[in-house]
Amino acid sequence: MWGTNKPELETPPASPKRSKAPEISSNKPAATSLEAKVMSSDVNRPSVLPSVGSGARLGASLYVKGEITGNEDLHVDGTVEGLIQLEDRKLTVGVGAKLTADIMAREIVVYGTVKGNLRARDRIEIKKDGSVIGDLTTARIMIEDGAYFKGAIEIDRSSSDSGTDFARPAYSRALSTPAATIR
Repeated sequence: MWGTNKPELETPPASPKRSKAPEISSNKPAATSLEAKVMSSDVNRPSVLPSVGSGARLGASLYVKGEITGNEDLHVDGTVEGLIQLEDRKLTVGVGAKLTADIMAREIVVYGTVKGNLRARDRIEIKKDGSVIGDLTTARIMIEDGAYFKGAIEIDRSSSDSGTDFARPAYSRALSTPAATIR
């Protein structure tokens, strides 16, 4: 009897649920198809998402005095005094950033102000509102119209060339590398 009573007790509450169940089940395919659409559109976005979260950011109100080293891209909007060393990564100096630092990175892009020597294994870019006072050493350089630069530029092709240049001592390579000075 208990077994027969339970279905009777469950049946009346189940009937209102059944009336709601079609609504839920009718929504579920829509939700499932919406999820499928979101998931399918996410398949196209993986190249975008990692670049958004693949680096660190130093905010505009932050002040760092000392040494920053790391193995991820860094975007600086604050103030830094000292040394920034990101050997295989990219450093972006934001528009409001003020750096008094020596910088070593794979790639350096300057939108703000830097006082110090910059060494990039791949390239250095100084954007139109950027300002750099210091010496630059890199394989490739780009200085946009309107940018301010005061210092010396050394084009170091040793990191990009695969010739016998590596066999020569560093001092003779530095003497034979063409350099330009812009003042």
